[in-house]
Amino acid sequence: MNSPYIVSARKYRPSTFRSVVGQAALTATLKNAIDSGRLAQAYMFCGPRGVGKTSCARIFAKTINCLHPTAEGEACNECESCRAFNEGRSVNIVELDAASNNSVDYIRNLNDQVRIPPQLGRYRVFIIDEVHMLSTSAFNAFLKTLEEPPRYVIFILATTEKHKVIPTILSRCQIYDFHRITVADIAEHLAYVASSEQIEADPAALGVIARKADGAMRDALSIFDQVAASSQGHISYASAIASLNVLDYEYHFRLTDAFLKGDVTTALLIYKEIRDAGFDSLSFVNSLGAHIRDLLVAADPRTLPLLEVSHDVADRYKTQAALIKPQWAYAAMNLINDCDIHYRTATSKQFLVELTLIRLCQLINPDGATVSQGQPSRPDLQPIAAAAQAQAPHNTPVSSPAPAAVRMAPAATAVSAAPAPAPERPTRPNRPSTFRINQPADRQPAPAAPAPQPAERHAVSGSYTAPGQSVNYDALLRAWDAFIHEHTSERILVATMRTSVPKPSGEPGVFTVSVDNPAQQQTIEDSALLHEYLRAATGTPALRLKAEVDVSGARPRVLTQTEALHKILEEHPDIAFILNDLEADLTS
Repeated sequence: MNSPYIVSARKYRPSTFRSVVGQAALTATLKNAIDSGRLAQAYMFCGPRGVGKTSCARIFAKTINCLHPTAEGEACNECESCRAFNEGRSVNIVELDAASNNSVDYIRNLNDQVRIPPQLGRYRVFIIDEVHMLSTSAFNAFLKTLEEPPRYVIFILATTEKHKVIPTILSRCQIYDFHRITVADIAEHLAYVASSEQIEADPAALGVIARKADGAMRDALSIFDQVAASSQGHISYASAIASLNVLDYEYHFRLTDAFLKGDVTTALLIYKEIRDAGFDSLSFVNSLGAHIRDLLVAADPRTLPLLEVSHDVADRYKTQAALIKPQWAYAAMNLINDCDIHYRTATSKQFLVELTLIRLCQLINPDGATVSQGQPSRPDLQPIAAAAQAQAPHNTPVSSPAPAAVRMAPAATAVSAAPAPAPERPTRPNRPSTFRINQPADRQPAPAAPAPQPAERHAVSGSYTAPGQSVNYDALLRAWDAFIHEHTSERILVATMRTSVPKPSGEPGVFTVSVDNPAQQQTIEDSALLHEYLRAATGTPALRLKAEVDVSGARPRVLTQTEALHKILEEHPDIAFILNDLEADLTS
C-alpha cells in the first residue's frame, strides 16, 4: 500500500539549521548562542509569512534539549529528547497559537504550565505563534512571567506584525528579524525538491515560481505542487506560466521593440493578443512597468544584481537595454505610472491602455537622439498632441468657445452663424434695451479667457538658438496650445496659460512668460508637469520657463461671460435691437 501523500511544504520543512533557506546569518547567530550557553529567557522572531520563523523556533527548541549535539551545533536526532520531538510526544516543547487563544484566561493557564519543570532535557520551550493577536490585557498579564520566568523556561514568540506587539513585551525579548528569501535561493531549493521528487523542471519555470512566491518559501513549495500536478512530471516554462496565469516575457520584449520602432499597429495588436489570452489589463500595465524598470536595471552593470531573473532572460534584458537610453526609460515609466493611477477611474479602460501604448510608440528621447544605436531609420516622432496641430497653419489662432448662448423665444427662428449680406436699412431710433441677461443662481459664470492672438503668438518664429542647443519656437507654441487643450483639469495653470505666451529671454534655454500676479508666477514656474511636457515636445531637456509679473497694466484683463456679453452688445448695437424686437433673454 502506498504511503499517504504529503505536501512539499510539510515534507521539506527544515529540521536542522543547515536546511533553513535564506537565513544564514540568523541561524549562525542562534547556533553560536547555543554553543556558548548564552541563552536568553525570551526571543522574538519577526518577519513575513513563510520565511522560516516557526521552523527555526522548533529547531532551536530541539537543539537546546538535545543530549548529544553534533560538532556543527545541530541536534543529533538520535537521543531520546530528539526522538520524542520528532515523534510529536515531547512535553518539553509546547506550541501555542495566540490567534485562537488571545484572552487573559489563556495567559493565566500558560503561567500555570510554566511552573512544571522539564521531564527530559534541560529546558521547557514555549513557542507562541502569531503573538500579536493577544489582547492588551493578555499582554499585560504575560509581562511578569516573560520578564522573570523559571530558569528552565524559554519563550519564543513569532509574529508577522511586530508593530502590533506592545513595546513592554518587545523590550523583554531578543528580537530576530527574518527577511524575505531571494528569488535565487528559492529557485535553488525548488531544484533540490524537484530532483528529490524525480520531477524534471526547467530553470526558467522555477524562476517564475520563485517570483510568484514573493519571498515566501512555503508559498513557493505550494505553487510548486500546483504546477507539478498540472504538468505530469515535467515542469516547463510554458506549463508554469499557463498554470499561474503569468504574462510571458516574450510579450514585453515584442512590445518594447514596437515602442523603439514607433510601430503603433504592432503594439495594439500585441495588446489584443494579451486581452484575448484572458489577462487583466491592469496586471498587464503593472507588468509592463516592471519590464521597463528591469531594462533600466539591466543597462548598468552596477544595478544588474537587482534583476531577479534567470541567466538566459538576463541576457535578453541586457541586449534590449543596450538599445535604449535612461531618459527614454524614465519617460516610459512615467507614462505607465500615469496609466496605472487613472486606470481605476477611467470610463473606457481599454482606450486608456491603448492611448498609453500609442504615446509610448511616439515617445522619443528628451535629448532628441534616436533610441537605437547607429543611424536613425526614421525621423523622430512628435508627441501626439503636438503632431495633431503641426498640420495647421502657424497663423491660425486656437478657437475658444463662445462666451454665452442665446436662448430665443419659442416662436423665434435660428439665425445663421454666417448670414448673407443684407441690404442696407434705415437707422433705428435710439431706445433702451429691455432684454435680460439671465444667470443661474447656483453658480457664478466661469471666466472666459480671450483666444491667443496670432500676431502675438507668432511674432517670433523659426528656431531660437542658444549656446549648446536649438529650440524650435513654433514647436514650443504648438506644444503650449496642446497642453492647454489636453490638461483642462489643471484649471488654474491652463487659465494662466490662455492669457500668456512664452518668449525667448536671451538666456540659454529660458523663455519668459508675462503674468498678472505672483500667484500666476508661482503656478507657471512650479509646474513640473508643464516643464516636462514642453521639454519632451521640443526635445530640449534644459528648457525652463521664467514667469514675470507685468506691473505696467498693459496686459488685457480677462472678462467674465457677463462682461463679454455686454461688450459684444456695445460694439454691435444691431444685435441689441434684434433682441429687443424678439423679446429674447440671454443666458450666460
